[in-house]
Amino acid sequence: MPGFLEGVLADLRAPVEKDPAARGYLDVILSYPGWKAQTAHRVIHVLYTAKIPLLPRFLASLSRFWTGIEIDPGATLGNGIFIDHGIGVVIGETAEVGDGCTIYQGVTLGGTSLAKTKRHPTLGRDVVVGGGAAVLGAITVGDGARIGANSVVVKDVPPHATVVGIPGRVVLQDGKPISTPADPRPRVDLPDPNAPLIAELSDRIAALETRLAELERKNAPSSV
Repeated sequence: MPGFLEGVLADLRAPVEKDPAARGYLDVILSYPGWKAQTAHRVIHVLYTAKIPLLPRFLASLSRFWTGIEIDPGATLGNGIFIDHGIGVVIGETAEVGDGCTIYQGVTLGGTSLAKTKRHPTLGRDVVVGGGAAVLGAITVGDGARIGANSVVVKDVPPHATVVGIPGRVVLQDGKPISTPADPRPRVDLPDPNAPLIAELSDRIAALETRLAELERKNAPSSV
């Protein structure tokens, strides 16, 4: 129970410390869906680890309906996590989220396998995952890493790295830019699919201009 209360209180402090819009603890309790979902999950996870059938998943579905955040009963959450805005967040069964992480709206911590093994990501401490990002598979995101909004990450991320893009690639390491090597593959100059159409239209315009010039000559008044 002390560990449970410690987690709930740490989660309560996180929005107050990280969100300038938070007006205090009561504001978080009443209006922050992330804190509500996390608190509900802590109760649900206790029931899940006690191997109580059906009830944890049923309560998780109620929490999803209530908050718009889906956290599988089996997911492991650390303390002081801040789920900001929260709508559309999905955290899978074998996902692990470390202390102090920040997760924005629309984030998916998903699996890439149907096997009943570890198939969801592990986030270290103080990881930030931007809105709409997908972190997929049994990969590890190191402490202090940052995942850019709408990125898709399918490989391990080093600690204190910044990852962006689809698929995600490291662009900063310890705050320093990472130089990207040139693509060794030969470039292929593909034909422009619109070129034939443009050429045909040009020919038609030229023919119309020629025809118009002929008509103008025929209709021109003859000199006396």
